[in-house]
Amino acid sequence: MTPNHSAVIIGASGGIGAALASALEQAGRPVIRLGRATAPPLDLLDEASIAAAAAQCGHALRLVIDATGFLHNATFQPEKMLRQLDPAHLTYSFAINATGPALLMKHFLPLLARDGRAVFATLSARVGSISDNNLGGWYAYRAAKAALNQLMRTAALEAGRTRKQAIVVSLHPGTVDTGLSGPFAKTGLDVQTPAQSAARLLDVIAALTPEQSGGFFDHRGQPIAF
Repeated sequence: MTPNHSAVIIGASGGIGAALASALEQAGRPVIRLGRATAPPLDLLDEASIAAAAAQCGHALRLVIDATGFLHNATFQPEKMLRQLDPAHLTYSFAINATGPALLMKHFLPLLARDGRAVFATLSARVGSISDNNLGGWYAYRAAKAALNQLMRTAALEAGRTRKQAIVVSLHPGTVDTGLSGPFAKTGLDVQTPAQSAARLLDVIAALTPEQSGGFFDHRGQPIAF
């Protein structure tokens, strides 16, 4: 089967997703942008829309990046203590940060090329690392991203049985000046523009090997402990 050289960016209307798509296009790579406002639309809360969007992308894909994520909105803010836990917040965070990406893997991993290098990368977050949690708080976001990392790891093992050169990973983009993390950036942090973040993430993806499939890496290519 002829390899499909289009890159698929899911969440392409977000700050990092849009920057990733633009960087790939500037490098001459055809890009399929997917999100709630694209045609076809892809909504993480609607599996049928995920399946329909995947069906439009063809087979033998070489690069799929999930750049979706949810931290806060007008209704839900990151919790600082247990008494702030809200079942609706927990449910929504898991739906967007864990269940949705798992369904992306369900429908897009089978589209990766069976021969040669192919990558599926999902944006996670360092705060999803259980062993690196020394501050507490942010219960819903931390837990959902930890779940995402486990889902990714499990899917990577399955994908590797039929696609020996496939690379399935979680990536931590760092602190980026976007609507998601910008409001929580602290003085002294390495706050990147979306373009800087996209460039770093694409460099990391380009350097990954199949032996690193199932791993969790930051935007400089350094492994993060689960």
